[in-house]
Amino acid sequence: MEFKKGLKMASVVFASTFVLAACGSDDSTTEESSAVESSAVVESEKTSSESMSSTEAVALQDGSYLLEEKNLDDNGWRVVFNMTVKDGQITESNYDYVNDAGELKSESEEYQKAMKEKVGTGPAEYIPEYNQALVDAQDPSAVEVVSGATHSHELFVEYAQQLVDAAAEGKTDKIEIDN
Repeated sequence: MEFKKGLKMASVVFASTFVLAACGSDDSTTEESSAVESSAVVESEKTSSESMSSTEAVALQDGSYLLEEKNLDDNGWRVVFNMTVKDGQITESNYDYVNDAGELKSESEEYQKAMKEKVGTGPAEYIPEYNQALVDAQDPSAVEVVSGATHSHELFVEYAQQLVDAAAEGKTDKIEIDN
């Protein structure tokens, strides 16, 4: 019994010594290792920010960027979204919906009234709010949802990010969404 206890104690001491020896190093190796780790962290952060498509991570190229849905939704509307970049900043955001007659959803009194009665807000309120929030924040993911306009918010953020990505690359060709 004493022999087993001794063997267990020796195993624990040996394992601890092995772990400590593997973790320990001289100062020059530690500095080198820290430099390599710091470099890896910086590179990792750089890669993360490059894959992030926010305007803070990538400079935007001046121009006008347009995104349009090809098809009308179930209510007879499709998204038309134009974004203008000047001096590397989003200066204008014009997100709206248009119907076959060329009318804008944000100007449709009938749609405004029906939606406002149903959910408490309408396109005349939330569309300008989303557009202004993008210009203010310069980042689609920072645009906060307006209660009652969640679906429009999701589309707005998704489409705004596509336009920001296009602006980062300077691609001014119209983006068509086959919805």
